[in-house]
Amino acid sequence: MSFTIAFYVHHHGSGHLMRTLQVARQLTAYKVILLGSQLQGLEEKNMENIQLIHLPADVPDTAMSDNTGTKAPDTFHYAPLNIEGIRDRMAIMAELFRKEYPLLLVVDVSVEVTLLARLCAVPTVVIRQHGLRDDLPHLMAYQSAEILLAPFSGDIYIGKKDWIYNKTVFTGGFSRFSRAAEKTPEIAKHVVILIGGGGTSINTSLIKNIAKACPEYIFHVVGVFKQDQSLPNLFWHGKVANPQSLLESCQFIIGNTGHNTVMEVATLNKRFIGIPEKRPFQEQKQKAESIQHRNGIKIIAVEDLTTQDWKAIFEQLSYQLPDWKGIIDNGALFRMAQAIIDTGNNFFKI
Repeated sequence: MSFTIAFYVHHHGSGHLMRTLQVARQLTAYKVILLGSQLQGLEEKNMENIQLIHLPADVPDTAMSDNTGTKAPDTFHYAPLNIEGIRDRMAIMAELFRKEYPLLLVVDVSVEVTLLARLCAVPTVVIRQHGLRDDLPHLMAYQSAEILLAPFSGDIYIGKKDWIYNKTVFTGGFSRFSRAAEKTPEIAKHVVILIGGGGTSINTSLIKNIAKACPEYIFHVVGVFKQDQSLPNLFWHGKVANPQSLLESCQFIIGNTGHNTVMEVATLNKRFIGIPEKRPFQEQKQKAESIQHRNGIKIIAVEDLTTQDWKAIFEQLSYQLPDWKGIIDNGALFRMAQAIIDTGNNFFKI
């Protein structure tokens, strides 16, 4: 008897989906189902063993009453009342658990979905992230899971070595990029500024001020912003499907310290100016703390962005070789996929 592997994909930012797709592509011998609210644009025809199930949004419908009840109980992070989308998405998932069983659910990430699966007698694998996650909802989710997977190295783990640590498999880091044998040559004084989709303090005003302060540097902005060229050393590329060659060609990368950005910069072994955004549970702040003492890396707090001598920062980093040792592991994706398979095999005998 084989089993299905389903992934719940959180919809904030693009990192959860990007990571899920990489892992799912390692599971070609299994039926894989992706559940999420931001799966539009994916082509199932390019993923032969992967099925998509689109979930309705879990935010209030303006056509209904905006009364979402009292504050969520301490057992949940997000559990408002009177929202049709939540009822519908939970019903879809519960029906999937019944119809597709035997099924293993990988949750990246949601306390509420983890607990729903447990109540439906479905075993779960929970993806861990950096951050202060010792609150009651996280503890309940971690207790409910069969295994915890951290998509990074134990070298950058921050926290207690307690039962949560002992339940965690640290797979090592990976990204969508790979180090090519013939990589694009690096060009001195070229800088990429990465703008993610999860909200950022790296706005157009800041970018223009940095470019004006460093006229001898060339800046390439990659991400959600797309503007006309207003400065001779500032280029707006908008969203780029595969920015690897552009990133490889630059001497420096500026970006937020979200998980995928850090792993991509580490894969390409680039000098990095990291800006930790305010996120729930201080996720980006803790990720920044885990790498800030390495050569070739400069962490700048959001509140300090407007007071920096950017030219001095670039000059200082240019004399340092970037140190990303131990961050990326070529066997990480295989290790994560195998841990998922092994967990399923513990329940469902082939």
